[in-house]
Amino acid sequence: MKAFFEGIEDLFVNGLFWPYDFFRFMENWWTSNLVNWTFAIIGAIAMIYWLRELRKFDTSGEEDKSITAHSYL
Repeated sequence: MKAFFEGIEDLFVNGLFWPYDFFRFMENWWTSNLVNWTFAIIGAIAMIYWLRELRKFDTSGEEDKSITAHSYL
């Protein structure tokens, strides 16, 4: 059983997280946080897209805003 958990450790430490070791030892803060900036930009783009879709459905009047629109209300 110990070998199983050591195998999982080896997979993550030496396999999946090795790109983060490259970023960890960089001198430039902006470059070392490239992954964080990438996720932040993707999240901002997704939020803007979602808000535009919500506005589109709100202005078209397709949404049922009555009290009985949802059974749990």
